[in-house]
Amino acid sequence: MSLLLAVDGGSQSTKVTVVDAAGSVRASARVPLRPYELGPGGRAVHPDDDLWDSLVRACRAALDDLRAGGGAAGGGDPVEIGEIGAIGLCGIRFCRALLDAEGRLTEPVLSWMDNRVGRPLDPDPRVATVISAGGYLAVRLTGERRDSAASYAGLWPLDPVTRRWSDDPAELRRTGMPTRLLPELVDPGEVLGTLTREAADALGLPRGVPVVATANDKAVEALGAGLTAPGPLLLSLGTYVAAMTVAAPSDLEPDRGEDRVWLNPAAVPGETLAESAGVRRGMSTVSWVRDLVVAGHDEPVDHDAVLRRLEDAAVGLEPGCDGLFTVPDWLAPGHAPYRRGAVLGLTGAHRAPHLYRSVLEGIALTMRGHVEAMEAALGRRSDEVVVSGGGSRSPLMRQVVADVLGRPARVLVVPDAAGTGAAICAAVATGLHPSWVAAVEAMVSTHPPVLPDPGRVRAYDDVYAAHASLHDHTDPMFQALAQGRNPQDSTTRPPSAR
Repeated sequence: MSLLLAVDGGSQSTKVTVVDAAGSVRASARVPLRPYELGPGGRAVHPDDDLWDSLVRACRAALDDLRAGGGAAGGGDPVEIGEIGAIGLCGIRFCRALLDAEGRLTEPVLSWMDNRVGRPLDPDPRVATVISAGGYLAVRLTGERRDSAASYAGLWPLDPVTRRWSDDPAELRRTGMPTRLLPELVDPGEVLGTLTREAADALGLPRGVPVVATANDKAVEALGAGLTAPGPLLLSLGTYVAAMTVAAPSDLEPDRGEDRVWLNPAAVPGETLAESAGVRRGMSTVSWVRDLVVAGHDEPVDHDAVLRRLEDAAVGLEPGCDGLFTVPDWLAPGHAPYRRGAVLGLTGAHRAPHLYRSVLEGIALTMRGHVEAMEAALGRRSDEVVVSGGGSRSPLMRQVVADVLGRPARVLVVPDAAGTGAAICAAVATGLHPSWVAAVEAMVSTHPPVLPDPGRVRAYDDVYAAHASLHDHTDPMFQALAQGRNPQDSTTRPPSAR
């Protein structure tokens, strides 16, 4: 039996799963990342060497689970570690890692939330390589300065047609990144290198296991959700919430705006994904609600039990939460940096379950607007949505998504679609499956869809109309606050009203 080890490097945790050729999880482990270190000028970094340290801990825990017979994954017979044939490596997109000549960090990895990742690279004689977060882990695992071409989105000198580094001098000036500092690029499904002795000892794996290129985390998630052809819509309910569908550049309407849809390289070589605007810190807002509820408790608290109680109580509430609206801008979008989150309509009758459900509804209602804008730009509508990510584990969120979008919501059997996608890349690279389509057919499965309720669909149509206008009212206030003015004196019209 051949097994695959999948690494899903996320914004809140590092997850390692061991899967077989059918996509069944044989063992798994998750290690939370440490809180970001925030600083002046929009600094946001992963402290110390947290991405590598969490990978080591998650891998060793998953291997312990595998030796025990997959206790955390449902039970089974013990498996030999030597049966792992390859590692699929997926990292967080839009991050930036700066390495010295030995492949070690010159400073902590810059998060996608760090303002510097959107600016040209500052010259630093210590820096020998500038690379993605996943690419940094690949260097640590293999000793090779090689990365997936599909890992790069944002400010990088990448030719969008060839998906290789551009030799245009204007790109050097725009990004501040000479090609001598950049890694060699390969396509998803190609081998980046093999485990070094040092990395193998750290992870508890045999030396020489192939490490396979995947893509940026959202693209890998789309692959693990089964998106290999135009049609299905994926709603990714993670720290960053976004909608995606397979599309070619020619599918987009000529007058589209970048705020409506953008193209992201897919995990299948040569393919692209259309991606909507999204909600930053989306599902982590649910953790924020949970932490408010448990604040002040001195004794240990079962956070999962708290969320279950909130969910159970919120299920019986009507759409709109008795007039409670949430604008989920806990981290402002790039085009409107003055925005903040807002909870509007509170009365003394509202309780914690109202806030919990209002946050879920605020995310779903915001994404309805983004989905409709993307579909308008593509000129087509998906009849069904696939839901993945941590938010898909909530039965209430699944039903809210189905009702708000007015279409069936299908949930993956393995919620960690990025882990499945990374395993698919490894399966193709090793020949475990003969093609991308064959691998997806064998390794991706879904539960029966959650169907929208006609009455709630109509109710949410009314709620959506009100929710969609909220930025027209909150933007002038937040713009004024950002500029140190009295909001009552603001006459600035918000961008959404222009």
